[in-house]
Amino acid sequence: MTDADFDYIRKLLVDRSAIVLGDDKRYLVEARLAPVIGQLNLPSISDLVGKLRFESNNGLATRVVEALVTSETSFFRDISPFEVLRKTVIPELIAARASERKLTFWSAACSTGQEPYTIALTLREYFPELANWQITILGTDISTDVIAKAKQGVYSQFEANRGLPAKLMVKYFQQSGTTWQLDAAIRNMVEFRQFNLAAAWPMLPKFDVIFLRNVMIYFDVSTKREILARVERTLAPDGLLVLGGAETTLNLTEAFVRVERMKAGYYQRVARECGHTIILRKSQS
Repeated sequence: MTDADFDYIRKLLVDRSAIVLGDDKRYLVEARLAPVIGQLNLPSISDLVGKLRFESNNGLATRVVEALVTSETSFFRDISPFEVLRKTVIPELIAARASERKLTFWSAACSTGQEPYTIALTLREYFPELANWQITILGTDISTDVIAKAKQGVYSQFEANRGLPAKLMVKYFQQSGTTWQLDAAIRNMVEFRQFNLAAAWPMLPKFDVIFLRNVMIYFDVSTKREILARVERTLAPDGLLVLGGAETTLNLTEAFVRVERMKAGYYQRVARECGHTIILRKSQS
């Protein structure tokens, strides 16, 4: 792969997804585009870039971008946020939403669906009192391929074993050979959509909890700030934002404050009144 080819691919990725590839990611581009090159029966990445340059083929560009986007996930990934969700966040939300009986969750950059399904499993398994509530769980990702897989709710033995407690696997999944399919009742709790965080956002409801984990690390500072500004407008006034363990709002926005809960960090909106910052939800440990 020539320098010119690498630069073209990097620009395409930035233009389509706002994801920035460093100079040291040449190996990643070569590895992830190898299957695409093979499927198209092309001799090299240079030939692929040639098709991208000279053919008006948005489908091919989308295919290349989706091949490069990281899709790492698992059930109950980094368990602490879900322990906090079960033990403190959801009980507080149930109390706060008792009159309207409605809860909304968004799993952004959800990949193949394990994160939003983890939310659904948590609600179904531990909160039977929500049976008659209106529950909205939205899972979004830039890749149409992983969204299609997420909708099916079918996972390999390896995917099912990663983080999923055995009792939940037995209770909510059906085994077929070497794969496991999530029960339709749980799948139907989640709506999946293709969604580019760096592009214009459609109309969205106000969410009580937004999971935006391990995705902003791929964006430049200006894109991170724009996404967080949009999240602020989309999050309920007393809602909570969940970022990845290596991510923070520090030096990006003053709209959120970190709240430590049981060894896990959530972010909540702050309101400003007469020059003073008002914490909308008290910190708990």
